[in-house]
Amino acid sequence: MTAGRSACRWTTEISAPSRTAAQPHQQDAVASRRAAPRLLYLVGDDVFFCSHRLPLARAAAQAGYQVTVATHVTTFGPTIAAAGCRVVPLRLRRATTNPWAEVASVAELVGLYRRERPDLVHHVALKPVVYGSIAARIARVPHVVNAVAGLGWVFLSRSPVALALRPVLLGALKGTLTARGARVIVQNPDDRDLLVTRHLARAAGISMVRGSGVDLAEFAASPLPDTKPPIVVLPARLLKEKGVAEFAEAARLLRREGVAVRCALVGAPDPSNRGAVPARDIAAWVAEGIVEAWGHRTDMPAVLRSSTIVCLPTYREGLPKALLEAAAAGRPVVATDVPGCREVVREGENGLLVPPRDSVALAAALRALLGDRARAAAMGARGRSIAEREFSVERVVEQTLGIYANLLGGAPDSAEAA
Repeated sequence: MTAGRSACRWTTEISAPSRTAAQPHQQDAVASRRAAPRLLYLVGDDVFFCSHRLPLARAAAQAGYQVTVATHVTTFGPTIAAAGCRVVPLRLRRATTNPWAEVASVAELVGLYRRERPDLVHHVALKPVVYGSIAARIARVPHVVNAVAGLGWVFLSRSPVALALRPVLLGALKGTLTARGARVIVQNPDDRDLLVTRHLARAAGISMVRGSGVDLAEFAASPLPDTKPPIVVLPARLLKEKGVAEFAEAARLLRREGVAVRCALVGAPDPSNRGAVPARDIAAWVAEGIVEAWGHRTDMPAVLRSSTIVCLPTYREGLPKALLEAAAAGRPVVATDVPGCREVVREGENGLLVPPRDSVALAAALRALLGDRARAAAMGARGRSIAEREFSVERVVEQTLGIYANLLGGAPDSAEAA
């Protein structure tokens, strides 16, 4: 099925009436549609778009933008369309490194941008940022927003492939993030400083929007459950960089010490990501009895209500949505002291921070909170206050729409500038 035909499954195209047949009010409606700024989102897959960007796209559509979402579509095309967006399926894949496939991906985007003629494109994640920016320059898209949400597998992995690709990606970023008419969005000050010190972007061209926000009503705070034994969850894609192996080792250490706890992996491996944890490793941990594998869940508020502690021993993040949801739900957090995590977790206030790749320290922090329920509950309450004050989805939407308006010549944006 072609991209155009796929898109028609979810949206109804409205043809402008002929001048002879159109009534005055019809002509006014057509002119209004043409005057509305055309906004296009480029995101790797529809699952991520729905979990991280759908409220923003819905708000943009309600604010009068003509919104198109170009992404790899699995099952969420109708969901995106229901938010008032046109959906254009793409062949772009995150994991491919075949040179010809990469050239074809850029060519696909050039064709897309020339057809759609957006006034503004918003690229999310590293591959869409690099490829989309190249295509935007060729297609002469006037305004570009590049959202750099963390540094990704190429920067975190120690594998030979990642080490070989790193200088190539650095060079590509330097050429794309400094383009005229572009704005870079980062989620934490560490990433902002890295881009500036490596001369990948100009400080004046960077805005900081702290994550994708959290729905405070959906993730309502609740008391810690009386579940025995208590449950510790790691909610994330099962990638090596998320510290999944360290979590399993910490669970093994707690079991050896006789600590009563259930440790659950809440997520699924990402087959398109080179850093995915092998299924055999997960099966071995489950067979050993040190972790439970709950798989991908769509009922995260219920998952968090059942948990006592949320754990994310990741190596580096932009600003993890899982921690925002944990804070909003009133759950104490044990996470690594790395960029992104320390933006949400305040040491000793709403959680504990440990060094990355340190399963012994991770086990000790979990043991400390499991053994002090009153402290854990107080941290959870503090996390809810932080989420309410700093991380609501409405705040993120307002800041991002302000950036759009600024680029398109409207009022100054309200995002924190670098």
